[in-house]
Amino acid sequence: QLLLVESGGGLVQPGGSLTLSCTASEGSLENYPIAWFRQAPGKGREGVTCINRSGGSTNPADSVKGRFTISRDNAKNTVWLQMDSLKAEDTATYYCAAGPAVLPGCLPLTTLYNIWGQGTQVTVSS
Repeated sequence: QLLLVESGGGLVQPGGSLTLSCTASEGSLENYPIAWFRQAPGKGREGVTCINRSGGSTNPADSVKGRFTISRDNAKNTVWLQMDSLKAEDTATYYCAAGPAVLPGCLPLTTLYNIWGQGTQVTVSS
């Protein structure tokens, strides 16, 4: 059974950067596409970006394109989300998720992922 743990959240000023990590405390990530989602208070869960099993394909949402970068190292059993040029509207709880590989690439849609971490809070504020 795969267990995901997110880390790296915190408070950052607008325009700043933060890197989130998603690590498997049990099991191996290498056979799974991984996605990052976020949920702000009072809002639904939004797909941020995803990466396929090999790391050769990603699919960022328009809202983060050019600012957020997802990457993975299967040997380290870790996926990262590098977040640059952060805005107040990026404030949310961020979740990583794993799911079966049903596509050559990936899509950050909640219905495609069935293993979720507990989330890490990101607050962008001056």
